Amino acid sequence: MTDTRIGFMFDRDRAPEELAGFAATVEALGADDLWVVEDLGWTGAISAATVALAATRTLRVGIGIAPVALRNPAVLAMELATVARIYPERLVAGLGHGVTQWMRQVGAAPASPLARLEESIVATRGLLAGDTVTLLGREVTIDGVKLVHPPAVVPPIVTGVVKPKSLALSGRVADGTIIAEGNGPAEITAARAHIDLGRAEGDRPAHELIVFAYLHVGDDPALAAAETGEMVSGQASWLGVPPESLFTLIGPAADIPAKISALRDAGATTVILRPLGADPDAQARAALAALA
Repeated sequence: MTDTRIGFMFDRDRAPEELAGFAATVEALGADDLWVVEDLGWTGAISAATVALAATRTLRVGIGIAPVALRNPAVLAMELATVARIYPERLVAGLGHGVTQWMRQVGAAPASPLARLEESIVATRGLLAGDTVTLLGREVTIDGVKLVHPPAVVPPIVTGVVKPKSLALSGRVADGTIIAEGNGPAEITAARAHIDLGRAEGDRPAHELIVFAYLHVGDDPALAAAETGEMVSGQASWLGVPPESLFTLIGPAADIPAKISALRDAGATTVILRPLGADPDAQARAALAALA
């Protein structure tokens, strides 16, 4: 297929009972990854990741992302440790700030989102490594806590972040960074500059660059616009750019390999496709066939 890891997102609007079947399908098709979403009011990502792992044998499953403002790092580490022990080397823990408005809705908005994210990553990783952790930080307090059942292999901790200071933080303390849908090679290159500044100050041995991208395979522009337009417009508004400037895999199957190559050349090591439209299984099948 390609030297880039290729995976799929299980969309938040799909019913949770469809997850196991979709995970098994994309594994059978040859995908490397499946990523699940955690947005306020939809589903919990750790439980969703566990469902997907239980339904598959080799698929890597990523959490994209769990807001650290909603979780005490000790509880987060306990949950991740249980999953990582049962499914070793198949879990990626994606963490992030969370949407500010959503965090306010549940009374969880931190005074310093940057401190909350960095301290949560440091504390969670230490606990997963089996250390006795004491961290008396600006946002996180962990005083002499140790997991009884840490995993044999600590899962990678990656961040889903956007702004320069957060990208630098990710480079400094995380094992990877998730780049949101709509960002293309130019935006990836710009993000990498901030990530690399952080990496120069940190001690992580490697850094995975995970790029999410919208997918809709078809030759009919009108149908594609009808099935993807609302999602694309909403994402463009969030990114503050016109919809036509978003980088997507919306279009003919023949265009997919070149677009994946462009993301890889910009630094992406993993590309996660988010199928849009009525038949995500068919979209996944078409994309992987184009890459075969």
